[in-house]
Amino acid sequence: MQCFIYKSLKKDQLYLYLTQKDDFSTLPEALFQSVSPLQFVMELELTPGRKLARENPEKVIENLNNKGFFIQMPPSLLAPSQKLQ
Repeated sequence: MQCFIYKSLKKDQLYLYLTQKDDFSTLPEALFQSVSPLQFVMELELTPGRKLARENPEKVIENLNNKGFFIQMPPSLLAPSQKLQ
């Protein structure tokens, strides 16, 4: 599956994956406003076996097929063992 990746210039380390380049119509308006402006980063051939830095490719593909987009959230500032309960 071909996908197009954008980074948010407003929210550090937040990335948006789309199935169509520059087509933000699948994003809810409030979500689009909260992550904009966006900068195109790369085009990627996404397959279930492809290794991604922080995401499960099957999860990304499922979201792209069902919603038309995928949001990669920034990593937590604390390691899981350091999170407050």
